[in-house]
Amino acid sequence: MEIKILGPGCTKCNTLEKLTREVVEKNGIVATITKVDDIMEIMKYGVMSTPAIVIDEKVVLKGRVPSADELKQLLTK
Repeated sequence: MEIKILGPGCTKCNTLEKLTREVVEKNGIVATITKVDDIMEIMKYGVMSTPAIVIDEKVVLKGRVPSADELKQLLTK
């Protein structure tokens, strides 16, 4: 699984990256996590509101930081 955290580096974006890494590690999910902070790259995904999560090139959440439980559900679908 490839996970991308889209965000320019704001507090919410950094929080989402940290939370994602924690959920992946805690649940033994095999994934590569990349932080994308280049605004032109973020816009390629059609995301206008950050932070956002892209899983295997599909935007699954944008504009907010989910709870750990919600994030786990997104990652284990």
